[in-house]
Amino acid sequence: MSKSIIGEKSYAFAVRIIKMYQHLSADKKEFVLLKQVLRSGTSIGANVQEATGGQSTADFIHKLSIARKEARETEYWLKLLHDTGYIETRYFESIHADCQELTKILNSIILTSKGKSKTNSELGTRNS
Repeated sequence: MSKSIIGEKSYAFAVRIIKMYQHLSADKKEFVLLKQVLRSGTSIGANVQEATGGQSTADFIHKLSIARKEARETEYWLKLLHDTGYIETRYFESIHADCQELTKILNSIILTSKGKSKTNSELGTRNS
């Protein structure tokens, strides 16, 4: 089974999110915002996994687009947790950078896939 960079990075990010959730829910006793970031932060990798089993290029792009939306949502919750004092700046900068990297990788894959899909459909119509 081949591993993808986005698959590995989104999984490692989910592990970081879970550990942060465990630490902050025990230490800071914050639950509402943490549940939100836990849900969206782990959903990125789940959607990447679903995309790899996509039934078509369109399905693949759709699932990765959902993963990208979840990454953006996670970024929002992380900023909120930081700006309200739940996450220290040093940790925030690290996990926020990881989240932004995931978003950039997802953007790149989606744009590349859309380009290939468009090229393939154009080739299909020309050959008909």
